[in-house]
Amino acid sequence: PGPTVAVLGCGPDRVYPARHGGLAEAIVDGGGAGITEFAPGDGPLARHFPMRNRVISGLSLATIVVEAAPRSGSLITARTAAEQGREVFAVPGSLHNPLSKGCHRLLRDGANWLESVDDVLQAFGDFRRVIDDSPALNTDQPALLRHFTGGVNDLDALCRRSGLGMAELADRLAELELDGRVTRARGGYVIRR
Repeated sequence: PGPTVAVLGCGPDRVYPARHGGLAEAIVDGGGAGITEFAPGDGPLARHFPMRNRVISGLSLATIVVEAAPRSGSLITARTAAEQGREVFAVPGSLHNPLSKGCHRLLRDGANWLESVDDVLQAFGDFRRVIDDSPALNTDQPALLRHFTGGVNDLDALCRRSGLGMAELADRLAELELDGRVTRARGGYVIRR
């Protein structure tokens, strides 16, 4: 992953909430940045956050909404993303969960269905090829590792993402495990850091 860019809903001299001061420092120390369109001294006013979210969606290739109440800031961000010509994805949820109502509305209105990273890659067409062919993103990395996500990766998901058969996948995972690149975990494998 690259450096983090935090978009502020206040002036550059303010951190909101204040308890995130350490996080703001870590972002900058890690080569990232905090950006804002507000003047120094401007506080975190409620009306600033939809404007901040417009900047976030404008900087992004896509907006992903995981949960959203019917009247939430997430829906405002999704609307501005669509107006900016960005992709909008929504995760479907339980019909009984009030925080799924916003996602269901987005899906009804034409947002992309999102169940896995494959849904994102499919929407961007050649995006996977660009990632797979990028020497900057894949230096000295076995091809199978590119199909791992954070956390535990189960065998079925790795088969689906990599396109490998179960026998070949098992062989490659054994090699990666012997090389110390992955380790077994309950339910699958994780990348060793």
